[in-house]
Amino acid sequence: MARDAIAQKEVLFIHGGGEGGFEADAPLAASLQRRLGADYNVQYPRMPEDGSSPDFGWGEKIRCEIAAISRNVFLVGHSLGASMILKCLSENRISGRIRGVFLLATPFWSGKEKWEKGLMLREDFASALPRDLPIFLYHSQDDQEIDISNLDTYQAQLPQAIVRKPATGGHQFGNDLALVARDIQSLG
Repeated sequence: MARDAIAQKEVLFIHGGGEGGFEADAPLAASLQRRLGADYNVQYPRMPEDGSSPDFGWGEKIRCEIAAISRNVFLVGHSLGASMILKCLSENRISGRIRGVFLLATPFWSGKEKWEKGLMLREDFASALPRDLPIFLYHSQDDQEIDISNLDTYQAQLPQAIVRKPATGGHQFGNDLALVARDIQSLG
């Protein structure tokens, strides 16, 4: 009953930040795997908590995780993980192995606090992304943690992105990523 791992399509899910972020987002990763089915392999690495690095060590970890996947990959990020995927892709040359980027409840770091400076995107981040990269943005209208105005900022910077604004689901999207799974499957 096990499928050939080579035939599976790879998905890299980067969780949100904060204390317990990995544990809080585990149901999201599990939902995505369940909704995508056996044709997909959802990888869910624990991100570092490196206080000495401006980005907490997430940029290097994301680069390493992508490099470790030998074939095309779909990138999915939630909250801090979503913003760090954008930062990684806009600041590093990564080969054309990325099939699509799916960003959920993405904060736009303004840099008002000292700790935010290492998380901020460069001003021209949108132009630094691969031109033909499919980008999907998701933000629940009832998200109590990341204001939906962050989505407006990203829409202005990434007009080519496909935007999904479910009315309900909160910051955790009701722990159901059926909408994201459908979009991933639409790209093959």
